[in-house]
Amino acid sequence: TICVAAHSEGLQFQDEDFRVTANWGYGGKGGITMPGKGKTNERDYTEKEKAAFAADGDAAETIKCLGERTFDVYLNDAALWRNVPERAWNYYIGGYQVLKKWLSYREYNLLGRALKLEEISEVTNMIQRISAILLLEPHLNENYRKIKTDYYKS
Repeated sequence: TICVAAHSEGLQFQDEDFRVTANWGYGGKGGITMPGKGKTNERDYTEKEKAAFAADGDAAETIKCLGERTFDVYLNDAALWRNVPERAWNYYIGGYQVLKKWLSYREYNLLGRALKLEEISEVTNMIQRISAILLLEPHLNENYRKIKTDYYKS
């Protein structure tokens, strides 16, 4: 249930639905892409989303790792990704918010085309991979603590 591409009205997607027009990016001076505000809806997890977390293990632990809230991230008024967990949405690499940065370069007026289906799928895969890293975080931290204390023992 994490990062599911959806139509806001429950319709089948049309080609124009994949145009990123939610003001994620705009052209700055010298052709530099500048980030925009975009459009998101922060919300609580639905019961269905919580049930899916429970089916894979401890729902409370999953929510603790992914964040207490989730986001619906819009490409435009019609298309969105539902259930982008708070910590996945706010995941930074190299000082940049990963998904927001990705979207800023794909604004329709900058890219000159709608997204391809493969690109829509890649965002889903990217957020699911980030979520998997976040779910591993407690185990990775525990391993690090063990290694750190045992490293210098003779």
